[in-house]
Amino acid sequence: MKTYGLSARSLPLDDSWDVIVAGGGPAGCTAATAAAREGAKTLLIEASGCLGGMGTSALVPAWTPFSDKEKIIYRGLAEKVFRACSAGIAHVKKDALDWVPIDPERLKRIYDELVTSAGAKVLFHTHLSAVERNECGIETILITNKAGLSALKAKVYIDCTGDADLTAWAGVEFHKGNAEGKKLMPATHCFAITNVDKYALDNGPSMYGGVADSPIHKILKSGKYPLIPDTHLCHNFTGPATVGFNAGHIFEVDNTKPESTSAALMQGRKMAEQYRAALAEFLPAAFGNSYLVMTGSMMGIRETRRIVGDYTLTLADFMERRSFEDEICRNAYFIDVHWAKEDIAASPEKFKEWEKKCIHYEKGESHGIPYRCLIPKGLDNALVAGRSISCEQIVQGSVRVMPVCLAMGEAAGMAAGKAALSHAGKVREVPTTELRAGLLKAGAYLPEVEKAS
Repeated sequence: MKTYGLSARSLPLDDSWDVIVAGGGPAGCTAATAAAREGAKTLLIEASGCLGGMGTSALVPAWTPFSDKEKIIYRGLAEKVFRACSAGIAHVKKDALDWVPIDPERLKRIYDELVTSAGAKVLFHTHLSAVERNECGIETILITNKAGLSALKAKVYIDCTGDADLTAWAGVEFHKGNAEGKKLMPATHCFAITNVDKYALDNGPSMYGGVADSPIHKILKSGKYPLIPDTHLCHNFTGPATVGFNAGHIFEVDNTKPESTSAALMQGRKMAEQYRAALAEFLPAAFGNSYLVMTGSMMGIRETRRIVGDYTLTLADFMERRSFEDEICRNAYFIDVHWAKEDIAASPEKFKEWEKKCIHYEKGESHGIPYRCLIPKGLDNALVAGRSISCEQIVQGSVRVMPVCLAMGEAAGMAAGKAALSHAGKVREVPTTELRAGLLKAGAYLPEVEKAS
């Protein structure tokens, strides 16, 4: 084992890796899997005790749509994960593609098997602590876990932290929120309530906040539950008598500031109990005997840093359903922006109007995401996958969700593996024709490549 000097100290250095992936959410899982599948010696580091991020630790109760309203478009490893998860939920129809509930415990095991069966190694409870770079790229990363502080070195690094920690700490330019660095989308702390009467819930009034007779309107009007902030009340049966909730907003949360997220988690736990109590009062047939069984160990963060990459995906690209010569996946999720608190306060009517006509595609429509959005400017040996890719803030409202993150991760992992083994770690030297052909062979949905072949 070599040693690495830092501030007059010597740290253990493991420089045996071809690819290191930081962050084990959806993008990180498929990135590590795809890199290992290419034959690259791959390490995935994850700060928590399980893989999956939003779908597991954060308890997001359902997948956003996997289809373009005609067919599944998030394929390859994304489809493999989705099918395996859905197959284990008895009440999910076999042909269901959109808003399918998630069993978080099953999903944890699926990700474990996906990553390790490909040959990648996983380190849980391991935190990215520092990044050192040279003139061309990332030189070494420092990690902290129960073994202490140590250094790791790879040929290629993939940032799947969700907050672009790895690349931001390496000095890559980024945006956060609007042009002034403010107005991040609010967070949501998801939770699960059990002992719910399914028959009563299915045959009672809709709980969706956009419906006039939803009980959420009476709950808010009563003033008895002050921590319930708004009508946002998404829910799914995730198991027998168990309902997962993606409900309410916690405003002014910045996940890059630990004190902000810490306070939000405490607030979210209190909110979850108020939701249970409110639903028990206003929808007693379904929730009268219910029990708050769990809140997410991770906050549901929608937005923080977005890197400045070789290309920035724009609203115009989304509106034009644009295709790219170097696109590595397609996306059809609508522009799903959750407004910042000051925007809602300044124009509540405008907010309501936006909620009614968020930008949706018609059947069969989608747009491409170019490989260049995954390449951070100023680094030769790094890629980003997940909600931190290079895009305008409003477009991030579409590309931040799990299905497209899974697809982006697979592309990043394949590219990183190829770069590490054949291109001296330089991610820009990976031919996009080769990358796209490899993704297509692995099952990805790339209609332009299919036409050309």
